[in-house]
Amino acid sequence: MAETVWSTDTGEAVYRSRDPVRNLRLRVHLQRITSSNFLHYQPAVQPGKDLIDLATFRPHPTPSGHRPDEDEEEEVVIGWQEKLFSQFEVDLYQNEAACQSPLDYQYRQEILKLENSGGRKNRRIFTYTDSDRYTNLEEHCQKMTTAASEVPSFLVERMANVRRRRQDRRGMEGGILKSRIITWEPSEEFVRNNHVINTPLQTMYIMADLGPYGKLGYKTSEHVLCTLKVDSNGVITVKPDFTGLKGPYRIETEGEKQELWKYTIDNVSSIAQPVEEERERRVFKDLYVRHKEYLSSLVGTDFEMTVPGALRLFVNGEVVSAQGYEYDNLYIHFFVELPTINWSSPAVQQLSGVTQTCATKSLGMDKVAYFSYPFTFEAFFLHEDESADALLEWPVLYCEVLSLDFWQRYRVEGYGAVVLPATPGSHTLTVSTWRPVELSPVAELRRFFVGGSLELEDFSYVRIPGTFKGERLSRFGLHTETTGSVTFRLHCLQQSRAFLESSSLRKRMRSVLDRLEGFSQQSSIHNVLEAFRRARRRMQEARESLPQDLVSPSGTLVS
Repeated sequence: MAETVWSTDTGEAVYRSRDPVRNLRLRVHLQRITSSNFLHYQPAVQPGKDLIDLATFRPHPTPSGHRPDEDEEEEVVIGWQEKLFSQFEVDLYQNEAACQSPLDYQYRQEILKLENSGGRKNRRIFTYTDSDRYTNLEEHCQKMTTAASEVPSFLVERMANVRRRRQDRRGMEGGILKSRIITWEPSEEFVRNNHVINTPLQTMYIMADLGPYGKLGYKTSEHVLCTLKVDSNGVITVKPDFTGLKGPYRIETEGEKQELWKYTIDNVSSIAQPVEEERERRVFKDLYVRHKEYLSSLVGTDFEMTVPGALRLFVNGEVVSAQGYEYDNLYIHFFVELPTINWSSPAVQQLSGVTQTCATKSLGMDKVAYFSYPFTFEAFFLHEDESADALLEWPVLYCEVLSLDFWQRYRVEGYGAVVLPATPGSHTLTVSTWRPVELSPVAELRRFFVGGSLELEDFSYVRIPGTFKGERLSRFGLHTETTGSVTFRLHCLQQSRAFLESSSLRKRMRSVLDRLEGFSQQSSIHNVLEAFRRARRRMQEARESLPQDLVSPSGTLVS
C-alpha cells in the first residue's frame, strides 16, 4: 500500500466570485486511519470445534441501526450557511428548557422534524452558521499567535469587542462626522463603528465530532475542519484551502486513545451553463448601461465645452515657498502674461495676485518663507493661422519678491519668470530670481537704512518683453545680482473638442500642442545659452583685468 502524502499547508486561501454565494457547494470527506474498534469474540469454544467462528468477529449493531464500521468514513455535501446538527445539539435542543432565544426554538422544531423523518443523515460532520453562538465566541476568543499558552494583551482584549461582521446600520453617531469633524467625547459604539474597518462579513464553520465510537456529543471532541468567510464584495476566504490535487489533511486526537483522521475538502459547485452565462452577461451589461446613465444624469447636459478649434488651459496653482533672500517678511507679486497672438482670457479673470507677508524660518543654511498661497486662472488658445511657420507662444508666469520690515520699508528682493508647462498634469517649478543693483556703496546704504531700491518699470523685461519688435534686445549697462528662488506648484488641465473629434482634427491639435511645447523647450534652451554667454563674458573680463605677463598669446594663464 502506498504511503499517504499529507498536505501540511493549512493556511487560508482567498477567492473572488461574482456569482451569488448561495451557489457554493463543498464536499467534505472524513475517514479514520487508525481504528479503535475492538474485535468481539466468544471465549467459550463449542465442543467439537477447534477454531473460532468468523461470525463472532462481526461488529455488533447499535440501537440506532448504525454499525461501528459506518463511523470509520463519512462524506457530506454542504451548501453555504447550511445547518447540519451535531449530536450535542440534538441532545441539547430536545430539552425545551435549554431553549432561550428564537433561534433555539427554531432549531428545536427542525430537530424534532428530523427525528420524525428517520433521524439526521450526518453523524460526525456538522456545521456552525453565522447565527450560532460558536461563531461569536470563536471571533471573540481568536488568538493572535500560534502559541498554546497565549496571554492576550491589552490591545487584543480591546479589539475582541470589535467584530468585522454584518452589523445593523443604525443612524447612530457615525453620521455626525458629516457636520462635526472632531468628536471630543466619543462613545464605545462610535469607536467601534468608525475606527475599525467594518466590512460586512459572514462566517461558517465545518466541524467534525471525532469522539470514540458510542461517545459522540462531547464538546471536547469537536474539531474545526474548515472555516469559510464571505464579505459583501464577493471575497471568499477558505481555511484551509480546497484539497484539489494536494494530499488530504490530517487530524490527531488527544487523550487515552489517540487516533488519526484524514479529510479532504473539494469545491463541487455546479458550473454555469452557457445559457446562464449569456443571461448573466446581459444583466451586467444592462446594469453598466443604467449606471452610466445615472452618472450622466449627475453631470447633466450643461457641461461647458470649448468652441471648435480652441484649446482651454485651466491652471490651479500654488505659491509654495521662497528661500535664499537677504531680508525677512517676504511677499510675492506675480502675474501671468498671455501672448498677444491667438490667446485670450475671460474679462472677469484675474491674471495677477499678491501673497501674504510671511516670516522666514531657518532650514539648514537658508531662510525659507512658506506661503502656500493658491491661485487659479484660465486662458483660451484659438489657432487661426494654419501655416507651419507661424510662431506659437505659451503663457509666461512672472514674479517679484519684496520684503517689508518693521518700519514699513519695502525692498525689491528679486525678479523671475518661467514659461508655464505645455503638458497637462502636476508640475513643481523653481524660479531663480535676480535684482538690479547700483555699483556704489551709497545705494546699498540707502537700501539698508531708508529702504527702496532699483525697480523694473516693466516686469516683462525679465525675459524678452512682449512689446519688443526688434531683432536684438540689448541689456548693456544693466547690473544685476543673483538672489534666491521661488517654488510654484501648478496643476494644469487642457480641454478641447479636438480630443473627442475626428482623427484629422486630433492630429492638427496635436501638431499645435507639439509646437507650443517646442516653444517651451526652446525657451529653456535659450535660458541655458544665455547663462553660458554671461559666464563666458565674466571670464573674459577677468582675463582682461589680469597683468599681461600672466596671459599667453592664446589667452590662457601662464603657470
